[in-house]
Amino acid sequence: MSTEISTDELLAMVGQDLEVSEWLEITQERIDRFADATNDHQFIHVDPEKAAATPFGSTIAHGFLTLSLVPYLIDQHRPRVAGTVMGLNYGLDKLRFLQPVAVGCRVRAHQRMTQATEKKPGQWLLKTRVSIEIEDQEKPALVADQLTMLIIN
Repeated sequence: MSTEISTDELLAMVGQDLEVSEWLEITQERIDRFADATNDHQFIHVDPEKAAATPFGSTIAHGFLTLSLVPYLIDQHRPRVAGTVMGLNYGLDKLRFLQPVAVGCRVRAHQRMTQATEKKPGQWLLKTRVSIEIEDQEKPALVADQLTMLIIN
């Protein structure tokens, strides 16, 4: 979404689904780099041979790797409010990891704007229900309510 909208248009979006993000493949290289960045080298993530012997049959992405992709994925179609100076990650509500993401799978984000509240003049708190879908899987990888604070001139 590249067109800027007004705060009135933002309020009208509450309760609506936004466009689904593009697919993103979860590669072993991405998993390994995340393991290096977080010092989480548990074999289920980084050792394909050992991971093949588990019920998953392959390495899986860290749950927090999948979570860390949420801002990138939802930003593809998040509304751009005119006059926005910056958006700040404000937190998450009701985060649940429902299914692991195996190496080689593709994920994408579904999002629904559930709340837009002006907390102070020029400070808008957005709540977006996010679900990270795994291609060809019934259950999503995770579901969370993403909170974002917009600072608007």
